Amino acid sequence: MALLKRIKDIFTLKQEDKPREPISSTALLLTITISAFVVMYVLAMIIWGGGFLNIQQFLDIFNNNAYLIVISCGLTVVMIAAGIDISVGGTVALITMSCVVFLDSRGGSIAGSMILALGIGLAIGIIQGFLVSYLNIQPFIVTLAGMFFTRGMTTIVSSAPHTATNEAFLALKNFSIIVPGIGSYGKSGNFIPARIEPGVLIALVIVLAVWAILKWTRFGRNLYAVGGNSESALMLGINVKRTRFFSYILCGLFSGIAGYVYLLHTGAGNASNASQAEMQAIASSIIGGTLLTGGVGSVIGTLFGVMSLKTINNIVIASGLREPYWQSITTGLMLCFFILLQSVILALRKKSGVRNGENWRKHKIWNFLTSQRNSE
Repeated sequence: MALLKRIKDIFTLKQEDKPREPISSTALLLTITISAFVVMYVLAMIIWGGGFLNIQQFLDIFNNNAYLIVISCGLTVVMIAAGIDISVGGTVALITMSCVVFLDSRGGSIAGSMILALGIGLAIGIIQGFLVSYLNIQPFIVTLAGMFFTRGMTTIVSSAPHTATNEAFLALKNFSIIVPGIGSYGKSGNFIPARIEPGVLIALVIVLAVWAILKWTRFGRNLYAVGGNSESALMLGINVKRTRFFSYILCGLFSGIAGYVYLLHTGAGNASNASQAEMQAIASSIIGGTLLTGGVGSVIGTLFGVMSLKTINNIVIASGLREPYWQSITTGLMLCFFILLQSVILALRKKSGVRNGENWRKHKIWNFLTSQRNSE
């Protein structure tokens, strides 16, 4: 009986005998993304120098793309739950145009425009989330319709570009935060302090908030479970439909915030605002380690995905390839590289994990049988 119990213990992997837990797929892909960005930026500083050595150019990656970071966070949440949302760019355009028209109208105020932005984003998120989660319509179809709808509504609000003239809003738009002790020297030798826009702080706060939600809340764990295997999640008692519904609401809310951040940066409404932003957000999420199949992803990786995407564009321009199609080509190649890299690493990891488990059991059985023979 003792012999049978000992063998059973080996195969049932007692907690105290289990090997150290390996790094998760999310953490592994996050490490790869951060490492790739650091290597790429350091090489750019060494090879091209110039603007890459300027701290303000580095901060401008955040200043110019704070809205993209925010909508990428929303897309990461949706993609972890195995969904997709390609309406975020159109939502941003609709919000910028609506807010500018509201601000320039009689009685327009900053608080009212913020409420309007959040209201539009939440409304779109609720409608799309309901259609996807409770009517089981394909997410791509629903959000494709949402993209056409929002772009069309933007033109209905105003077919001509609008620039905000509201004095209170312009004062807020022109406000920037000086980073103490950091800056660069101009040609005349004067010190120019580095500046960041308020939208950057909003984007970073959202990144940290989403990171905390994904890591420490039940909703975050449910997102990974639903994205990994929705049937298993359902058997575990997770409300799959409600989890997906709230993921789209969160994405809509972030689209509303991103629209206002975009407006704070440009101060103008235009039907072509945030053009192709949805594709850039998806690309950033994938480069950051989020899988289109769901269940794996990190919002910190998405942040570095945005930075990697924009850094490679700066490298292309610094190389003298200023035509826009070169940026599209390099973005496509970069995306393919990361998808291929993720697929190979996850396949090898899965295969290695099975073998390690088998070898560990064989090793334990061999030690047990050897100890039994020596005792005899």
